[in-house]
Amino acid sequence: MKFANFISGPLAVRPAGAHHDIVISSRVRLARNVKGRPFPGWAKKADRLAVLEVIKPPVDALPEMDDAFSEYLQDLSATEKQILVERHLISREHAAKSTGSAVVMNREQTVSIMVNEEDHLRMQSIRPGFQLKAVHRAIDEIDTRLEDTLDYAFSPKLGFLTACLTNVGTGMRASAMLHLPALVLDEKVNQVIQAVNKIGLAVRGLYGEGSEAMGNLFQISNQTTLGEREEDILGRLNKVIEQIIEHEQNARATLLQKKSTTLLDQIGRAFGILMHAHSMTSKEALNLLSFLRLGTDLGFFPADRRQPLDELFTETQPAHLQRGSTQKLGAEERDALRADIIRVKLKELPGPDSSRLAAAG
Repeated sequence: MKFANFISGPLAVRPAGAHHDIVISSRVRLARNVKGRPFPGWAKKADRLAVLEVIKPPVDALPEMDDAFSEYLQDLSATEKQILVERHLISREHAAKSTGSAVVMNREQTVSIMVNEEDHLRMQSIRPGFQLKAVHRAIDEIDTRLEDTLDYAFSPKLGFLTACLTNVGTGMRASAMLHLPALVLDEKVNQVIQAVNKIGLAVRGLYGEGSEAMGNLFQISNQTTLGEREEDILGRLNKVIEQIIEHEQNARATLLQKKSTTLLDQIGRAFGILMHAHSMTSKEALNLLSFLRLGTDLGFFPADRRQPLDELFTETQPAHLQRGSTQKLGAEERDALRADIIRVKLKELPGPDSSRLAAAG
């Protein structure tokens, strides 16, 4: 499948599944390596190519990869790789790879397999809403099929062997992307983050480790992979996310009942700027769109406007803006184009309905 056809399909992360107003997406990633082969970071070019030829055929043959997008990274442009990063289909580290690495993704963009990233295999399942058990089940089935063909590096004492010690054991990273604007507005998000860190979970930004939490989006994931079963890790993460969801719901209720002026001001300002601005940075767009999404969740805007808003979170990212242009866009040109796209997509959006506050009161 050609890249243009692949990305013309639906975005994977859309409102669906449980608690989709707060949980943007759920993801489970597994790290695996082929026995007796050097890890990609230590491997020479010939070794990486040899591993690629061992891994890619069985990955391409998976039933889930019927009509899939399968490509060697050296055949993708920098913009195409960045688009995949912006859709959370490959990592920023994998986007920096070239010869000896590859990516295979299903048509629905819910399963993505990276070959020769930090490990020989990084495979993930991602779905909208709160669906950690479902995404784990999906990627576990793929892992089982590949294990019938590939001889994984495994220690009876330690578990799956990985390039990074923090992944040894299950090799699993489970995470959920949460939209927490009310906790941010109510100045309680730092308390939640500190509590989550204390129990051994990690809180990261929009693009994982080392990235900023733009758009009030926070990624919650496990840190421990050694000495625990996958089911136990998922169970603990599920419980914590349920608690964070409750905190966000309570914060939204507090804003409606006790800080309604602050709430309406933030939503109204976001609406006014997005509808009339002619230049906007990526960070500003995400932060303002976050408040429109919150307004939609709280009934200030029609519910059917949530999907266009969610699509703008991805479509206004730099590489997505660049893909439609025949020449390289500078920062100012991207900012102008971003504002144009937002105005056009939101032109039918009515102003915030303040009667919602009266109903809450």
